[in-house]
Amino acid sequence: MTQRQPQRLRRSQLAVPGSSEKMMIKASQSAADHVFCDLEDAVAPSAKPGARQTIVEALNGLDWGRKVRCVRVNDVGTEWCYEDIITVVEGARENVDTIMLPKPMRPADVVFVDLLLSQLEAKLKIKKRIGIELLIEEVQALACVEDIAKASPRIESIIFGMGDYSASHGIDIAAINGASGYPGDIFHYPRFRITMAARAAGVDPVDGPFANFKDDEGYRRECRYARALGMVGKWAIHPNQIAGAIETFSPDPQAVADAREMAEVYAKAVADGIGSVNLRGTMVDAATVRLTANLIKTADLIGM
Repeated sequence: MTQRQPQRLRRSQLAVPGSSEKMMIKASQSAADHVFCDLEDAVAPSAKPGARQTIVEALNGLDWGRKVRCVRVNDVGTEWCYEDIITVVEGARENVDTIMLPKPMRPADVVFVDLLLSQLEAKLKIKKRIGIELLIEEVQALACVEDIAKASPRIESIIFGMGDYSASHGIDIAAINGASGYPGDIFHYPRFRITMAARAAGVDPVDGPFANFKDDEGYRRECRYARALGMVGKWAIHPNQIAGAIETFSPDPQAVADAREMAEVYAKAVADGIGSVNLRGTMVDAATVRLTANLIKTADLIGM
């Protein structure tokens, strides 16, 4: 897999309404790795034009630290999408890192955003490439997620939006709340398929929202499920959820130290012409080192 974009931390992706200057100030000061300023569901149609400018002012005027600065625009089937992108990019320029596109139904939707960003970057002489994050939330999108995931070299992450997906799939609200008696994780298949498509494309798989922000254990449980499947982070719809995501998706310090020692010992063994080596009773070979690579990468991004 070819690395297309800079590696970024996405353990916690905090959602914030783009119409609220106060909430964006708080988001910029939070511990989240990633903040997306929302122009879609969190903003009423009549408020969208004003919210675009509010977001631009926040991106340009606030200190976001090392956070990924993202804007969720409206989907390409709406009247707002192209103006969302043009206004934000023309106004914020290098101060926006990624555009989040909801409800891409087919690869062509992503190509549209890619081409529009390319035109804006050329016109404005923007030196960095703005990334794209995709929100998979319709059954039509899941049915071709592998093709969508490879639609543009700008794609950095693919997110599972289980709320709209449930409506699209006709999933009973009782099943979402765990009250249907279904024997397992109702979202296992879409999570797994999105993660596999993202990994095959070389981009980050991210889990979507957990509605009850007062249920910390429930949120952490969903984080554990997502991490077990290979996802790198989860949305936070409230600042209360940031800590749970960061703690769950951060590697254990001892595991990181062990992984780095394995990589070092194996590299020395290879240099000596040896294919595997015993490290305190554990056989370390190429497969072992490969298994630890994602852990080490995450630790490096965190600065552990």
